[in-house]
Amino acid sequence: MYVLAVIEHRARRIRILGATAHPTASWVVRAAKNLVMDLEDARCRARFLIRDRDGKFPGPFDSVLADAGIEIVLTGVRIPRMNAIMERWVQTCRHELLDRTLIWNQRHLLHALR
Repeated sequence: MYVLAVIEHRARRIRILGATAHPTASWVVRAAKNLVMDLEDARCRARFLIRDRDGKFPGPFDSVLADAGIEIVLTGVRIPRMNAIMERWVQTCRHELLDRTLIWNQRHLLHALR
């Protein structure tokens, strides 16, 4: 399963945007649109989104966020410290959650992450 999550660096708040077994470009773009709507509903303003250079992020993903005024910052190649807070959260999920829990399906995964 692939989980798409973002973190607010200042508040250290995690937003789980979704989980899927087969991420597609349209799924990622839809998650970006949902993120923008969630931020508007919460009256939150994000200035930057730091992301890696994974091919799962298509051009429309960046354009949805750019239209909302969010600047995309790509991490450097082989520089995990550029996004250290999120990398630490992923590592914590793997060690504290997934090593001790057998995940049955997508619904169970999202429940466990909450």
